[in-house]
Amino acid sequence: MQNLILASSSPRRKELLENLRLTFTISSSEVDESFDPTLSPEDVVMDLAERKAKVIFKENPEAFVIGSDTIVVADGQVLGKPKDEANAKRMLEKLSGRKHDVYTGVSILSPNGTSRFYERTEVWFWELTDEEINFYVQSGEPLDKAGAYGIQQLGSMLVKKISGDYFAVVGLPSSKTYRELKRLGYQLS
Repeated sequence: MQNLILASSSPRRKELLENLRLTFTISSSEVDESFDPTLSPEDVVMDLAERKAKVIFKENPEAFVIGSDTIVVADGQVLGKPKDEANAKRMLEKLSGRKHDVYTGVSILSPNGTSRFYERTEVWFWELTDEEINFYVQSGEPLDKAGAYGIQQLGSMLVKKISGDYFAVVGLPSSKTYRELKRLGYQLS
């Protein structure tokens, strides 16, 4: 039986892979998530995803390893995970009433080859009141998410519309990941 490993401790990515009815294990490690600010957002997320996958693949060269990373970009500025509540509030104020881009990169390493890709999704926020921002930040939800929000839970109240792959905004473009695993020879069952 082929071994599939998700190189991420994200509960959202875990759930998305479970939705595909794939059998996998989770093995994540700490990697340096700093990046060259001259890189394009596409290259940033694909490089970070590959770093995560490489650490696990090095220990499991017979496995199919999926690494993934997500960033939010507004006005050319990358918004990572907020450092604290005040930082989360500033990010949400910046996104309020505007469009931003969410980039999710994926790197799949396997004995049969590699796949590296990204998805870009445009997201528009409603004009948010201070009360809404404070309510959302107090929930604790934005503190471990790029751009200080998660589209799939309470953060859904912030989102006016999207154009692109919803699942990529959650953290893993499921359909493309499935197809790339299949292309690399992973036996889907």
